Amino acid sequence: MSGSGPTSASTELYPAIDLLDGACVRLAQGDYTRKTVYSSDPVEVIEQFIEAGAVWVHIVDLNAARGEGPQNRQLISTLTARAHRSSVRVETGGGVRSAADAAALFDAGVARVVVGTAAVRQPQVIDEIAALQAGDVAVGLDAHLSEAGLWQVAVQGWTESTGLSLFDVLARSLDSGASAVIATDISRDGMLTGPAIQLYVDLISFAAQSVLPSVAIIASGGISGPDDVTALAQLGGLAGVIAGRAIYEGLLDVAQGVELCRSGSRAR
Repeated sequence: MSGSGPTSASTELYPAIDLLDGACVRLAQGDYTRKTVYSSDPVEVIEQFIEAGAVWVHIVDLNAARGEGPQNRQLISTLTARAHRSSVRVETGGGVRSAADAAALFDAGVARVVVGTAAVRQPQVIDEIAALQAGDVAVGLDAHLSEAGLWQVAVQGWTESTGLSLFDVLARSLDSGASAVIATDISRDGMLTGPAIQLYVDLISFAAQSVLPSVAIIASGGISGPDDVTALAQLGGLAGVIAGRAIYEGLLDVAQGVELCRSGSRAR
């Protein structure tokens, strides 16, 4: 199969909702003991995102990611139903370990499922989910720089380094049917320290040179305000920018972020 490189479509802002025990929270570097609760009403939050012009919303089920089952599934269904009424799409990750998990999320109205640890530990899961709903599978890869300066993948809530190359895992996932990658530098997520620009430059270069199918690259982690959004949008080749804590702490207005993503990608 021959790839077409990164997409030329405009970059979109993906405001994030991380669900834990039914509330909107953010974790610092994925640590459940370092959580901040921002809202007890996720429906109100997604309505604000929709009204601000977002066309995608990124949802993570932190309970499911921690192995506590689909206790947020009905809430996710409610959130996606609200999004659909405004033609907004929802992607959801956290605890997707099988085709059955993905099927339940698709049935709940989710447009794209995100597979994390299972994409590394059980790569056949990508094939199985892609067979259910082709084109609607993303791989969520949490990365860190090794001592040798190479991007490697971490799993299990970032607690375990696999020693595997980010690009090798991504290539395998794309060959299995993934159509998007959400890449996060684990040292930056939830820290407001700015995004890992070099990570996305490297991913865009990889996508441009790959003989595999094209991939939607979505940046995640570290967004601290409008300048970070603009910098990412102007890279070229990014399909989306996920922002969470910066929005909840008033450092980034969603409507502003939506426009900065689009104008930045048009200006490149």
